[in-house]
Amino acid sequence: MEPGSANRIEHAAGNGLLNRRAFVQKSIVWLSATAAGSSMAATTGDSAPDWMKTPGAPFRGYGQPSPYTESAQRKHLQPYGEMAPGSGASVTPLQDLHGVITPNGLHFERSHNGVPAIDPEEHELIVHGMVGQALKFSYNDLLRYPTVTRTCFIECSGNGLFNSNLVSQPMQLPVGHLHGVMSTAEWTGVPLSILLDEAGMVTNAKWLLAEGADAAGMSRSIPVSKAMDDTMIALFQNGEPIRPEQGYPMRLLLPGFEGNTHVKWLRRIKVTDAPTYTKDETSKYSDLLPDGTANLFSLKMGVKSAITRPALPYKMAGKGFYEVSGLAWSGHGSVTRVEVSADTGRSWSDAELSAPILPMSPVRFRVPWHWDGSPSVLMSRAHDDQGNIQMPRSEWSAKYAVGHLYHNNSIQAWGIATDGEISNVWS
Repeated sequence: MEPGSANRIEHAAGNGLLNRRAFVQKSIVWLSATAAGSSMAATTGDSAPDWMKTPGAPFRGYGQPSPYTESAQRKHLQPYGEMAPGSGASVTPLQDLHGVITPNGLHFERSHNGVPAIDPEEHELIVHGMVGQALKFSYNDLLRYPTVTRTCFIECSGNGLFNSNLVSQPMQLPVGHLHGVMSTAEWTGVPLSILLDEAGMVTNAKWLLAEGADAAGMSRSIPVSKAMDDTMIALFQNGEPIRPEQGYPMRLLLPGFEGNTHVKWLRRIKVTDAPTYTKDETSKYSDLLPDGTANLFSLKMGVKSAITRPALPYKMAGKGFYEVSGLAWSGHGSVTRVEVSADTGRSWSDAELSAPILPMSPVRFRVPWHWDGSPSVLMSRAHDDQGNIQMPRSEWSAKYAVGHLYHNNSIQAWGIATDGEISNVWS
């Protein structure tokens, strides 16, 4: 790197955060010998590696990742252990992914009583209740209907519980454990409004009961207004049939709503005039307040962001230039702005947002940073087009009763020590 080049780049905030234009300024050599800790030596003669000297592997019917990327795996969280092996979650390793789309094999999984093995030839979806005529649909029936495609995230409302006010000290876990019960895919399916119109839903209907075909009989109440808006019965995920752990052969998809309203293995929709108050929306998935009351049906997920690099479980490779990168999302609309701080929130810099920016879909944000080796705290703060701003953890914690587990969209902070060690900190 040319001597003094770091000083000629415009700083956008304290502790080395640089203006977004630094991405394209040629005076920064991002992969220089100094930054990367390596140098390129001239090569002569036949230095081809072994894999260039023998034929490669033959074709396979279904592609597989390279064995050298096996570290990118979901981690299983099973709170009841072997007593209930099908209850828990598998988290997405956000720290190992780039872009916004989650590969199907790494999409987070939340199950309450295991994954049912459903034969699509025998599975049926029933629509009944406050309708002119009850209808029954097979999987093949739905394949004949018009479809739509949307890219959106699904987030468990328990995402972030390890930073909730139930926990007394920051837990030193990878970013995937802290925030990885959120994944993004391109979903294709049949708009639910088409089926409700075909069934002749009565005009005074207000709610639906959606029930899954798993052993837990997972069920949730859904507002009719959402059902008639952008809700679909999803059949495909990233172009292929949805995986069994994602609800094969069909699941609900409600962009922006909390995860377990996206009922998997969907078997029944009952049209009603009021919420059903099922066990999964009263005993769980409600918001406990300091005065002893609780909010029910807090269905939209709040605006949120998390820096995924630099972050746990990784360590800084020495002082110099880094790209700070992460994800931001909102269940209320589109992310419009992400700010990044490297000095515990004393100053902030606007990050670059990668297109496309879609409603209820995460955006990848990036900002250049020159780390001088001093102790630092990295934070990100997201804004959406409805005027919502991500709040500090202290503010979120005061909003809810102690022990509250759900809808934690507070700011994530990463502490950087002088030796490059990264830790989860509460600022």
